[in-house]
Amino acid sequence: MSDWITVARAGELAPGSHRVVDVDGAAVVVFNLGGEYHAIEDVCTHDGGQLTGGTVEGEEIVCPRHGARFCIRTGEALTAPAYEPVAKFPVRVENGMIQVRDDRWD
Repeated sequence: MSDWITVARAGELAPGSHRVVDVDGAAVVVFNLGGEYHAIEDVCTHDGGQLTGGTVEGEEIVCPRHGARFCIRTGEALTAPAYEPVAKFPVRVENGMIQVRDDRWD
């Protein structure tokens, strides 16, 4: 089980913004969607490139290279050329700090 990694103070990650952190060697992007925090791996399952740099449209992120769309809340791949979901991670607010961890190997 990985440890919780602090991303930012809750007030530092404004609605509509995101931040990328390293969680045990994985690039994880934490989004603030209307005051709710969600985290997915910052890797397009189509070609392994970064998702950040793409646009966020509502609850979706659009890959900047080939236009695949992913649901930020669930990690689900929504459009080709991606067919596999991205990993989703648990997020919590503890003592005013946004934290994330990689639970894939628990």
